[in-house]
Amino acid sequence: MLHATTRCHKRGFSLVEMLVVVLIMGILVGTIGAKLQPGNRDVLRVEAERLAQLLELAAQEARMSGTAIVWTSDGHGYKFWRQGGDDMWSEIRDDDVLRARSLPHGVVISQLRNEAAAPQAILRLEFPSDGSMSAFSMDMTFGADGYGVAGSPVGDLRIAPGQGKTYGDMAAQ
Repeated sequence: MLHATTRCHKRGFSLVEMLVVVLIMGILVGTIGAKLQPGNRDVLRVEAERLAQLLELAAQEARMSGTAIVWTSDGHGYKFWRQGGDDMWSEIRDDDVLRARSLPHGVVISQLRNEAAAPQAILRLEFPSDGSMSAFSMDMTFGADGYGVAGSPVGDLRIAPGQGKTYGDMAAQ
C-alpha cells in the first residue's frame, strides 16, 4: 500500500512584514492628511475674505436701514453694533450674518489705520447711515503670514497678502 505524503505548507505573514506594512500605511495617511489640511495662509485668506465681505455688508445695512453700524475687535474676534434711537450702541445679536465671531486660534487682527480717527486701544470702524466712510486698512496675521484688509471712502474693500498696506497699495497690485 502506497501512502501519498503531501505536505501542506501554510505560509502567512511574519510579524516583521506586518509591521512594515503598518508603518508604510501610517506614513501615507500622515502625508495625505497633512496635504488636505489648510495651511496658515489659506486659513488667513478665508478669514480676511470673510471679514471684508462682512464689513461691506455692514456698510450696506447701515445705508439701507438708516442706522449707523460699528465694527469692533479685540484682536481675537469681532462684533457689530447698531446705534439705537437713544444714540446708545447695542451689540447686534438678532442677525446670523452680523453676529459676533471668534477668529480661529492663532489668527489676530491688528494695526487698524483709519484716516478719520486717531489710533485707539479698541479696533473700531463706523459705518454711518449716510453711506460716508473713511479710508482704512488693517492687518490680519497667522504666524508669520499676513493679509491686509482695506476700504476706500467710496466703499470698495480689498484684501491682499502682506501687512501694512493701504487701500492704494492694494489697488495698485
